Amino acid sequence: MKYYLVAGEASGDLHGANLMKELKKRDPQAGFRYFGGDLMQAEGGTLVKHYADMAFMGFFEVVINLRTILKNMAACKADIAQYQPDVLILIDFPGFNLKIADFAKKQGLPVYYYISPKVWAWNQKRVLKIKKIVDHLFCILPFEVEFYRGWGMEVDYVGNPLLDAVAAIKPDADFLAKNNLTEKKIIALLPGSRKQEIDYLLPDMLTVADGYPDYQFVVAGAPSFNAAYYNQYLNGRTIPILFNATYDILNNAHAAIVASGTATLETALFNVPQIVVYKGNPISIGIARLVIKIKFISLVNLIVNKGIVKELIQQDCNADRIGAELDQILNNADYRGQMLANYNQLDERMGAAGASAKTADLIIGYSQN
Repeated sequence: MKYYLVAGEASGDLHGANLMKELKKRDPQAGFRYFGGDLMQAEGGTLVKHYADMAFMGFFEVVINLRTILKNMAACKADIAQYQPDVLILIDFPGFNLKIADFAKKQGLPVYYYISPKVWAWNQKRVLKIKKIVDHLFCILPFEVEFYRGWGMEVDYVGNPLLDAVAAIKPDADFLAKNNLTEKKIIALLPGSRKQEIDYLLPDMLTVADGYPDYQFVVAGAPSFNAAYYNQYLNGRTIPILFNATYDILNNAHAAIVASGTATLETALFNVPQIVVYKGNPISIGIARLVIKIKFISLVNLIVNKGIVKELIQQDCNADRIGAELDQILNNADYRGQMLANYNQLDERMGAAGASAKTADLIIGYSQN
């Protein structure tokens, strides 16, 4: 079959690549075109647009980049219409992908949505639209099934694909030695994969690092940027920027400071105590606070529905507050121990690996009926 996938950020690229891998096992004749990234490209097929040119986060950022977004959307629609896939698979990225779903449905194409749009966070009535334009929705968070059922929509719960990604890693036994990281305990800095996130978060993270000379801070670089981009923030600091090594960094980290997003869940799955941080354009944050209906922003806290990890947002996201929280994680054994114990609850809720394989089975099964 011919598959067209649309992923607009780093996490979607990861999950899209793992899904492609499983589809190829079940469908040796599979052909792929996609909006995605390096990981999906490594699985074969044709990369049409890289997510680095698509990821704009926040209301204000979307407005000022609207021309680029509309251009990308038009290009995506035209390419789908030309390719005429047997299956369209949309991966998260709802602001873009729900419009692509609407277009594809009007073209008579089957629409599969992998990783549900987070409509439970705000504008829940969008479920009514999703019911009309999405043929099958695959959810990765356990509470989403009941949420959609409450709106009269049956969905498939497939488990979380991050479990697949973490289970598949083969730790590099020489990672510390190769990167000269053997002398001090590591604190991982994960400032996100978008330019806006890095610009807002990395300076405060680095300021915190100045207060902990007995630890080695390491930045997990996003693959869509180069070392020069990060170096502009270092100001002479000897802090490594390592690319394509996030899981090896987390596998060896003693603590982490993490941008809100998929990385918070990855950090918890590696059993690393963390601080979740987020800062954005004040206009975007102000609008978000008016419309978002959830108590937490990090996936870790959302899944267990309680504050397992500290979330420092906007004005609370500053070097002083981050440093104070890091001090608790590093020097308060009870505090650190409680966070790690709470991670066990998260593990229970998450279940077992296998989301990519289950989703591939469902996609092929639905397509053959």
